[in-house]
Amino acid sequence: MWKITKSRDKKRVVLSISGRIKAEELLELQMAVSSEETLNVKVDLDLQNVRLVDQQVVTYLACSEATGTRLRNCPSYIREWIEREKAGQSLNIMR
Repeated sequence: MWKITKSRDKKRVVLSISGRIKAEELLELQMAVSSEETLNVKVDLDLQNVRLVDQQVVTYLACSEATGTRLRNCPSYIREWIEREKAGQSLNIMR
């Protein structure tokens, strides 16, 4: 189970996420982010209360961050996983 709470911080929208995010919920998260981006609003994802993610979610977070989404309060295990994901993509590109 997970939840998204929306708030504003200056010129950005903050989507605070709590709970467990699995691949099954990823489409809903993507839609929440893209609905803000279509309004030309910058999005931050606050991950402070995220307890569990899976590989597809980490891949999405890494791609989102690479395209300008800020990841606030990212738990260290998720940050490390994202960094490994980025390093793996770099190796794949070089091949």
